[in-house]
Amino acid sequence: MRFEITGGPGAAAARVKLDQGDTLTAEVGSMIAMTPGLEVSTSTATRSGGAVGQALRRVFAGESLFLNHFIAAREGQEVILAPKCLGDIRVHTLRGGALIIQAGSWLASSHGVQIDATWKGLQNALFSGEGGLWVRASGQGSVLLNAFGAIYAIDVAEDGETAAPEGGHIVDTGHIVAFEEGLTFRTTKAARTWGASLLGGERLVCDFSGRGKLYCQTHDPRVFGRGIGRLLRRRDA
Repeated sequence: MRFEITGGPGAAAARVKLDQGDTLTAEVGSMIAMTPGLEVSTSTATRSGGAVGQALRRVFAGESLFLNHFIAAREGQEVILAPKCLGDIRVHTLRGGALIIQAGSWLASSHGVQIDATWKGLQNALFSGEGGLWVRASGQGSVLLNAFGAIYAIDVAEDGETAAPEGGHIVDTGHIVAFEEGLTFRTTKAARTWGASLLGGERLVCDFSGRGKLYCQTHDPRVFGRGIGRLLRRRDA
């Protein structure tokens, strides 16, 4: 299975090329086009297995109950996918670990990847803005992530320092896309005091620690939505 990302980072789409027998599991409604040699089925589980309980947990984590499976009946097949929101797509390779993904940022994954949900704690559920349940991708294979705006990665080390020049490990709550399970975070204020955090407009941030890769998005869809909402005229009933 091979991936080609086009149109990014502003309006990315993923062109996925499948060999005979390959299976790609994707978010319902994400397919733009496909070749005729692909068979499509819909279920509540990934092709790697799963139960109804996992499907329900995914719903509470912000994903669809059903998943679409694209199975290549012959060589040289192709499917083109795009997310619901304008933004970037990034391919992450799993080699036996797990990736924790914010609601709405899982787009697709290859056979061998199990999609479930995981609880990240009551405090983080109340204050992070991302909810307590996150999508958990585990196993071996490729995961397609989507975001609002461009995606960039940060490599976080054990001591909290980062190897990537663009990074820091403290991230605004609305800019998290996904992170490897070797990382944990706590939600805290952006400035030293709550007053300074509120007046500065930064409010809450997620402070990551551990070792692993962190994916962030350049724009916050909630902030964008509030900005657009103020410009819309009220429609008369």
